[in-house]
Amino acid sequence: MSPITAWRPGAAVAITPRGPFDLRASMRFLGEFGPAGRPDAAGEPGTLRLAFPVDGCWQPAGVVARQHDGGVVELEADGESAAEACRQAERILSLDFDAAAVAEAVRGDRVARSLVASAAGLRPVLFHSPYEAACWAIIGQRIRMVQAAGIKQRIADRYGAKLTVDGHSISSFPAPKALRLLERPLGLPETKMKQLRILTGAAEQGVLDAGRLRALPAEVALARLRKLPGIGPFSAELILIRGVGHPDVFPRHEKRLHEEMARAYQVDAQDVDQLARIAERWRPYRSWVGFLFRAAAIRAEGR
Repeated sequence: MSPITAWRPGAAVAITPRGPFDLRASMRFLGEFGPAGRPDAAGEPGTLRLAFPVDGCWQPAGVVARQHDGGVVELEADGESAAEACRQAERILSLDFDAAAVAEAVRGDRVARSLVASAAGLRPVLFHSPYEAACWAIIGQRIRMVQAAGIKQRIADRYGAKLTVDGHSISSFPAPKALRLLERPLGLPETKMKQLRILTGAAEQGVLDAGRLRALPAEVALARLRKLPGIGPFSAELILIRGVGHPDVFPRHEKRLHEEMARAYQVDAQDVDQLARIAERWRPYRSWVGFLFRAAAIRAEGR
């Protein structure tokens, strides 16, 4: 039985990660990733504080994640949706997968094997939900990431719930109902605002449900996501990989990843079919390896 299935109100959930996991590595990644908003709210080493609307019911929730000696991760949340919030945090931190299986899957690929080994317990860190990932995809189109991250944070501060999580004040990204109140002064053109309002309805209708999308074949899920206004091929891949947490998607429209792969494998970054064939060696964890390529590039830029 999952520890979250056995959760009791007022209790913390203890998860023993399958395979390597280092919460501090996840926190460092969030500190380098603009869409995370305010990573300094994470606090002391080994403790991560999250605030988000819970999938489906959209009640705001705060979760505290701590990793103790021996690797056990403790998740603690308050409120009526605490169990659901802990499950969501488990997905956000990719604790619902066995990282040892990733290392085994790429054993025959020298480049990927080295990348996984050097990740030092880092796993994919997801957006809080597919809904939030879709909103980010629209906010960030055709503007610089730092500008988009600022707009996203202002939206959270103005329209999201203000939560006190383990003594720290954090603004949650707004639930769909609250986001529909969005007005122009935050720097978004009317086209994007209309697209965001349509997304809120799609989220409430279950179109962006993580469990449903993860259960679909990747191409089917991508096709459904591309039907949403403002969601093209690149954005659909972002939502499925970094919002849903689908473990086995090769993003054919992410040029930055293609450039990193081209350098590592000494091939042409423009030959996406060749890159896709290389990524076949990573099955069934193509999303994971792609994430580690990106994370390594971000770390290299920060040196």
